[in-house]
Amino acid sequence: MRVRLGSERILDSSALDGKRVGVVCNPASVDGELRHIADRLAGHPRARLAAIFGPQHGFQSDVQDNMIETPHGRDEVRRVPVYSLYSDTREPAPEMLADLDVLLIDLQDVGVRIYTYIYTMANCLKAARRRGLKVIVCDRPNPIGGVQVEGPVLVRGFESFVGMYPIPMRHGMTIGEIARLFNDHFAIGADLEVIAMEGWQREMYFDATGLTWIMSSPNIPTFDTTTVYPGTVLFEGTRISEGRGTTRPFELVGAPWIVAERFAGAMNRRGLPGVFFRPAAFEPTFHKHARERCGGCQIHVRDRQSFRPVASAVALLETFRASDPDRFGWRDPPYEYEHERLPIDVLAGSPALREQIESGMAAGEIARSWESAVEEFDRVRQAVLLY
Repeated sequence: MRVRLGSERILDSSALDGKRVGVVCNPASVDGELRHIADRLAGHPRARLAAIFGPQHGFQSDVQDNMIETPHGRDEVRRVPVYSLYSDTREPAPEMLADLDVLLIDLQDVGVRIYTYIYTMANCLKAARRRGLKVIVCDRPNPIGGVQVEGPVLVRGFESFVGMYPIPMRHGMTIGEIARLFNDHFAIGADLEVIAMEGWQREMYFDATGLTWIMSSPNIPTFDTTTVYPGTVLFEGTRISEGRGTTRPFELVGAPWIVAERFAGAMNRRGLPGVFFRPAAFEPTFHKHARERCGGCQIHVRDRQSFRPVASAVALLETFRASDPDRFGWRDPPYEYEHERLPIDVLAGSPALREQIESGMAAGEIARSWESAVEEFDRVRQAVLLY
């Protein structure tokens, strides 16, 4: 039995009858039969699709680069306006919501604090609250399960579009639960309804749901990518390639000065749980070190329950830095619209991780340093969990 999605439950009900509906979605917004939510709304006999809103990378998810804005447009098949929420605005403007009775959100999150779709959702909640517009979030699986919580917690004062609230890097919640957290605990206060899934359990990874993985964004091509992404996304803040421009982004990491066999051997000698680092050479077709041969490793997760992606990524960062401190380096600003702060600080949610690595603190000690904040967050999230 496959998991029944929130979108399927609401579209099979009468909840949208007589409503003018706007929907926040992208190509991954399909049901268990691979029908897209915009198509189902356009063909709804008693509701009217009035507008489409696209997150980062666009409604069609066709914009590859991480920080390129997408324009507004019009969907000629469904004959409705398409508003980009990764453009000159990150939040729906009043005129975009003026003709709606309800705003539906159906986005596939990946369970990581820096993934911008949850902040597009937060901005929709804020805009809807000001207009008195109802928001319905159609819940979807967290592809890496809803049990493990890990990584540094964002520090107040370091908010950005890749981190609006003090949550850990791996938050262990579904997008519907995150909506409840933002709306209730962080006091957005919108008229919010979350349509829960049927059949999803917290320990489930995506390949146990019976659903088909659709790329949630251009550089999350497979479900395997999501298992390592909570950690290797930190490499966006370094001069090390995180595998963008290859067919295995975030699973491959490396740099031109690295000897793959030596590097992977050093990583495997650490004995990190649930993971094997296979020597790998690759040549990115774009992004960092484009058309240069990079040595490094591919990260193979052997046991999901014991694997800790963020702690493993910190060990990788430590090993890359030790291999050549001068060539390692942190990436220079900007990142998103942060022109002053180093990208690694924006991603980690504070300067602490960078400063710990620079001071020579061991990776295991760094991981232990965030445990108390993670435990505190874990207590907070219990109030909004649905499963």
